[in-house]
Amino acid sequence: MLLAFSKWHGTGNDFILVDDRTGNFPASDLDLVRRLCDRHFGIGSDGLILVQGPREAGMDFHMEFFNPDGSKSFCGNGSRCAFAAWSALHGRIELGRFTAIDGAHEGAWHGEEVAVTLGNVPYVSQGDDHDFIHNGSPHEIVRVADVDAVEIMVDGPKRAHHERRGSGGTNVNYMRVAEGVIRMRTFERGVEAETLSCGTGVVAAALSAMARREAQSPARVITRGGHLMVEAERVDREGWGKIRLIGPAVRVFEGSITI
Repeated sequence: MLLAFSKWHGTGNDFILVDDRTGNFPASDLDLVRRLCDRHFGIGSDGLILVQGPREAGMDFHMEFFNPDGSKSFCGNGSRCAFAAWSALHGRIELGRFTAIDGAHEGAWHGEEVAVTLGNVPYVSQGDDHDFIHNGSPHEIVRVADVDAVEIMVDGPKRAHHERRGSGGTNVNYMRVAEGVIRMRTFERGVEAETLSCGTGVVAAALSAMARREAQSPARVITRGGHLMVEAERVDREGWGKIRLIGPAVRVFEGSITI
């Protein structure tokens, strides 16, 4: 079988994207997913995205996202790339609604960038040395004096797979806020390495900073792969809503591979 694909990235967070509106991709073959994502023996990516036909009334498409280890989760940067790719299949559609593993979302062009909505976050769990947020994916947020000095491949796996996070583990985000601007790095579970950017991690870091009144909406976040913006509003004393992640979504190349 010859599989057509396109390669996309959102601030360096890169994805294999497959137009699977016919439903022909063998989505249950996780060995295939892992092989395609492998940077040495496959195409190489931080995840694989299937753009599928809508699963619910009022939706335009469904995004099925796989981490490189074959696990599934919601992906912020991936959903921005999925919307951009779906929009391109129809010329350029300015607004679209889609479902993912965690429910319904909305994508829209924001100039030449892409904005996607995320579900409400009921609370930010604050600790002495870290915060924790679940926004479609779990995130631990660690404040550090210098994000560049973090030994992320040493500390990241320990925190990601600590027993307090259960068998699924968590993503780990190291951040510093200065004059309202957030600089951060992320160790991603499923990838089991640092990625140049993590969309849900960016949102988690921004909400953590907003909750502690270190930043305001729209918050500017700088990752190793580029800049993003996060919008959010308080919905009650502890929760956040009207959350949008805004940033670039870039098609790198198209190709095909025999599977």
